[in-house]
Amino acid sequence: MKQDYIRNFCIIAHIDHGKSTLADRLLELTHVIDKNGTVTQVLDDMDLEREKGITIKSHAIRMTWDYKGETYVLNLIDTPGHVDFSYEVSRALASCEGAVLLVDAAQGIEAQTMSNLYLALDNNLDILPVINKIDLPKADIEGTEHDLMDIIGVLPDEIIKVSAKTGQNVELLLDAICQYLPAPKGEDEHPPKALIFDSYYDVYRGVVVLVRMFDGTLKKGNKIKLFSNAHEYEIEEIGFLGIKFIPQQELTSGEAGYIIANIKEVSDARVGDTITLAKGGCPVPLGGFQEPKPMVYSGIFPINGEDYENLVEAIAKLKLNDASLVYEKEASAALGYGFRCGFLGMLHLEIVKERLYREYNVPIIATTPSVRFLIKLKDGSDIIVYNPIDFPDPTRIEEVMEPVMETEIIVPTDYIGNIIKLAQERRGIQQNIQYIDEKRVALHYQLPLIEIIFDFYDKLKTVSRGYASIDYAFMENRKSDVVKVDILINGEKVDAMSFICHADKAYNWGKSVTETLSEVIPKHLFKIALQAAIGGKIIARSTINAMRKDVTAKCYGGDITRKRKLLEKQKEGKKRMKDIGNVAVPQEAFLAVLKADRE
Repeated sequence: MKQDYIRNFCIIAHIDHGKSTLADRLLELTHVIDKNGTVTQVLDDMDLEREKGITIKSHAIRMTWDYKGETYVLNLIDTPGHVDFSYEVSRALASCEGAVLLVDAAQGIEAQTMSNLYLALDNNLDILPVINKIDLPKADIEGTEHDLMDIIGVLPDEIIKVSAKTGQNVELLLDAICQYLPAPKGEDEHPPKALIFDSYYDVYRGVVVLVRMFDGTLKKGNKIKLFSNAHEYEIEEIGFLGIKFIPQQELTSGEAGYIIANIKEVSDARVGDTITLAKGGCPVPLGGFQEPKPMVYSGIFPINGEDYENLVEAIAKLKLNDASLVYEKEASAALGYGFRCGFLGMLHLEIVKERLYREYNVPIIATTPSVRFLIKLKDGSDIIVYNPIDFPDPTRIEEVMEPVMETEIIVPTDYIGNIIKLAQERRGIQQNIQYIDEKRVALHYQLPLIEIIFDFYDKLKTVSRGYASIDYAFMENRKSDVVKVDILINGEKVDAMSFICHADKAYNWGKSVTETLSEVIPKHLFKIALQAAIGGKIIARSTINAMRKDVTAKCYGGDITRKRKLLEKQKEGKKRMKDIGNVAVPQEAFLAVLKADRE
């Protein structure tokens, strides 16, 4: 295929701005799918993606469109919209020459739109601005147009206005993609150089690698090499990406497609890696490759102990499809055997939990999330802790470094006060405030990750009535006064409920957890003390009173000493029972700890 007639592009947008719906309309107009098909959001093939209205995995598809008498090949590389998957977004962008910037006319430009726009500009992509949802009664087309003109400096005539739902003006968008977005500029004579922008595991074929060819040609039967691990494989099948695979003999420079080469694990074919020939290949890989870095850690345990073997199998299969999931075995006195897992963020954790339950039928419980702390000990050694159980004794610690994120919050000007108050409560350091227009403002903060991962997103939506949007990226590890808080039930530590937080928040968080537990744990025949402690110091306490039998009911008169004697006898029995009795902690108690208010 002649490169002049190839367009590799992606659609960048905030969550729920209509990216997957627009992709459906493009596929219908280019006859890749039937217009009367019952399935919507074709590129979102997981039930979870459709339900949540988000794209979790990147997808890609090839379309053809006739423009000015020539047939153009359009490779749409779909990208996730959520902050947790920003690395996948960056690799998808690196595979393209142009990007369709999609903005919802009713909601305007939001934090993640901005974040992905900056990523696109960093990759030198040509931007084609598009306003979506122009059919909505509350669409502010002029205001959104004004924002786009301010931010990327385009003229009103260069902005395409569409309705992905009704299909209005989508043909104009296809023409504009052919007209305005650049063609690839690869060299056919150079050694092959292909970027992996996605990979997934197929039960029958092994790992399927999705690639964008930058230079040269790869053919069926070629021996290839992966740069990151120097592993070599032979190409069994190569081809284009339709709704189903379209096998070919070769992929040439500028094209996007798939490669099947008997690769056994997704972790061997990482997103961002470069493929070339094993002999006579390119000497230098394409830039930008990174190992996925987990940001949030949590313990995952089966609700029923007998499900452990099923969980081992399920998590191993899930890992085949999700190279960014990191896990190791862990044992808990309260919850039994399970895994300590590392996730890209809280949404990633939620998705993994849902997929384990839906796809493998393993009901699980996740412990309180934590982040990665760098701890310097007094003996001069450094340790990394991402599990509260491993947190050293406070007397051994010299200093603790916690991850701090660079955060951008875009919000209507009416709610600035609420957001500033929330950020201050979460130890945020304000950097600056930028007014996007007279209605919206961008607030830039440095926020500790431990303050973001619990319920910051929910609180942000609450105080802004759903209008605020957030984007964040790792900035640095910073010295902090961080402590480990243990939860004691009837004097015994429950390791699965321990958490790490800032010393200033320890009392409030500890009190919130003990009060929440007192509502969930049922009454026993003896009094139960629920305590939060730092080391040997108790900082908060709640009490569950004992269930009491009315032992004086039979005393219908007589001397008060008879009643007192019976009550004293009952008291002694309760005391003995407390010493030998075990507290039955229901599974809901572990879930309640996660939902305890973290003010």
